[in-house]
Amino acid sequence: MKITNDSLKKNAVNWRSWLAIIGGWTLFGFFFSCQVYLHFAYLGRPESFVRVIIAWLVCSYLWALLTPLVLYLARRFPLERDAVFGRLAIHLFFGSLFSLLQLGAYTFVHQWLIGDTSKPFLPLQKFLYLLVAEFHFNLLIYCAILGLHQAVGYYRRFREREQRAAQLELEAAQLETQLTRAQLDALKMQLHPHFLFNTLNTISVLMKEDTEAANRMLVRLSELLRTALKSTNTHEITLRQELEFLRSYLEIEQTRFHDRLKISIKAPPETLDARVPNLILQPLVENAIRYAVTPRADETLVEICAERSNGHLRLIVRDDGDGIGEQAADSNGIGLSNTKARLEKLYGATQIFELSEPDKSGLQVSITIPFRTNDEQSN
Repeated sequence: MKITNDSLKKNAVNWRSWLAIIGGWTLFGFFFSCQVYLHFAYLGRPESFVRVIIAWLVCSYLWALLTPLVLYLARRFPLERDAVFGRLAIHLFFGSLFSLLQLGAYTFVHQWLIGDTSKPFLPLQKFLYLLVAEFHFNLLIYCAILGLHQAVGYYRRFREREQRAAQLELEAAQLETQLTRAQLDALKMQLHPHFLFNTLNTISVLMKEDTEAANRMLVRLSELLRTALKSTNTHEITLRQELEFLRSYLEIEQTRFHDRLKISIKAPPETLDARVPNLILQPLVENAIRYAVTPRADETLVEICAERSNGHLRLIVRDDGDGIGEQAADSNGIGLSNTKARLEKLYGATQIFELSEPDKSGLQVSITIPFRTNDEQSN
């Protein structure tokens, strides 16, 4: 016969249940035997401790044999709110029946083990005495077993509800994370075509003015796209990598604007390993070029700065163009709106996105995010 793991586990559970029942009733018998022995000793009528403990163990083990039946009835007729009175009547009947069975069995087993053989054994008289003295106690024992089963059942159901709630909460968090990643991916996919369209438009304009310069821009663009595609599945990169990408982009723009575009990048060494959202600076710089550099014939300065302070990284893109008016009106365009949306998805309330007009000229875009490095992320 083939013995499966399930059958072995079931047998192990059954043995553990029986051991728990026998162990519990053994403790019950010892406790009450000690109590009864001390009670008679206090009254000046000491009894043999061996006789007392045997009597109570007999009582306890008879209930141990009945306990599985009581537990079966507790499972078969649980005390539920919609049928509580009917179930109570059923348990009152079976409680009385089991009490009578236990008293009847105890009458004969007690006489056989420790009965006084010098006196005639009158089972009916002994049973009636026990019925008057012990029936209510046995009925309470039945109720105690029933109540204990109900309490354990309530506790198990409570734990199951807690575990289900925790599992649902975990699944909801996982779904929320997946949704957030999907939304971030969608934002990046929206941003890449936007960047590509603007760069191709720049090359198209340059083709009419300087074919050689346009060819150089196409080469730069291919390198730029190769870099962008490599990091498609990465939402965060180091500031060092972000600035390398930005410099490649700025080479394309400087080919177009020549001396009209002046770039200043200030990033202290301690900021270069900080994690930043992938492609976070390029749309801000592109916005500055579009509104500050393109409309003007004079030289325009675009500054990119990074600062570390109080556990945060602050990124600043600033220009000295004509001011905030038209740029603020377009702050809901793809570039800036994407930037704000990505920051909110990645950092929630721990990020700050600000537009300002320093010294009433030009536009300053400031981003503040928690300062984290790859080492901190892995830990």
